[in-house]
Amino acid sequence: MKLSLMMSAALLLSASAFAEDKKPETPVPATGPAKKVLLITHSRGFIHDSVGVAEEVLKKVGPKAGFEVTCYRYTNDPKEDNGKALTKYSEEFRKRTGMNVTEDNCGRVNKETLSKFDAVIFFTTGNPLNEAEVADLVSWVKAGGALVATHCGSDTLYPNKDRMWASAYGDLVGAYFDGHPWHQKIKLTVEDAAHAGANGFKNGDEITDEIYQFRPEPYSRNKLHIILSVDNTSIDIKKGKRADNDYAIAWCQQVEKGRTFYTSLGHRREVWNDSRFQEHLLGAIRWTLKQSPGESTPTGAKK
Repeated sequence: MKLSLMMSAALLLSASAFAEDKKPETPVPATGPAKKVLLITHSRGFIHDSVGVAEEVLKKVGPKAGFEVTCYRYTNDPKEDNGKALTKYSEEFRKRTGMNVTEDNCGRVNKETLSKFDAVIFFTTGNPLNEAEVADLVSWVKAGGALVATHCGSDTLYPNKDRMWASAYGDLVGAYFDGHPWHQKIKLTVEDAAHAGANGFKNGDEITDEIYQFRPEPYSRNKLHIILSVDNTSIDIKKGKRADNDYAIAWCQQVEKGRTFYTSLGHRREVWNDSRFQEHLLGAIRWTLKQSPGESTPTGAKK
């Protein structure tokens, strides 16, 4: 009897040790110096009027969460064309956001820049980075960097026959924008309530925003851990083009030693001022910085 009890105890200890090995990485408490976060809002395509609000909101809530936020409104060379390109962009940016763009708001996103930050957020359109800068970004993430993209961050750096290198950015984000069939109030499905990126929202919550659908590639539930998605009963599904009717909103992934997170929310200024979205985004940043819990195991095919 004693031998049997000893064997049972040994088996329990062995099972416990195996389970311990399978646990997600233990989050690091948000203590010590503030983490440095870079927000990039350079929009070579459509300039969302909410990018200015995004900067204001993050600079307000960031310090309370232990983040020191810097914003690059322009990532090209400010001296280009004797400064004419910057002047033109500033005029367009001011019309949309009410903010100017000066050399103080400029910065290149390269190896040197990234070495000074703990996390980077893309709220961009078009091509804010060149080929070498995308390569630097990928290397930085793989070495342990933290990348977050919001809304039109998936409407950025599309690959084509002359720019196939841009696909490396899409792989980091996890998808490319393929239209927004719905701009309305929708219901959210919280697919992983335990993830820090789900903070602020509960299953069935309603939110009004511009809702994206994504290209077939590189988006895949077999590669991404889905956290939020559209409750399809709250939309006219016939307006979408995906055969699988899979309209995810937020997800994450592990990229070697680094982490990336994407949320398609954030088109509307009201969304950035919504405390639920702020909690969602702060939770996402903390997760990429390994300060908060959350799985990154791919969700698998949508049932």
